[in-house]
Amino acid sequence: MGLFDKLRGRRGTGGQGARGGRRATLDRPSGRADLGHLEQFVGTRRGVEGYVEPRTAVTESTIVLVAADGEWTRRRIDGPEVARRLSRDLAIPVYDAQVTGYPQRMRDWTHRRREQQG
Repeated sequence: MGLFDKLRGRRGTGGQGARGGRRATLDRPSGRADLGHLEQFVGTRRGVEGYVEPRTAVTESTIVLVAADGEWTRRRIDGPEVARRLSRDLAIPVYDAQVTGYPQRMRDWTHRRREQQG
């Protein structure tokens, strides 16, 4: 299967990808390591909130976790349903990033990091 076939999701499935009828992306699917990282982030920071980012033609769905101080991390997830289930399990609020946008503290933290790195 060639690169463009993967983008189009062709693999003998009538134009559908192998992931539940969804078209293929260039990205890898989420894995246990992704979930482990998210769990560790929530367990070691306070005031964490989740922001679900939609699947695109290039990347799978992702979730951005933002701590109270603005520190953040992004990992792949297997769709918004998984993000909601994860947020329930970890007792954190979760939002749709397309609707709410990202908190200012996240941008502030990123700006401070860039200044520190030179």
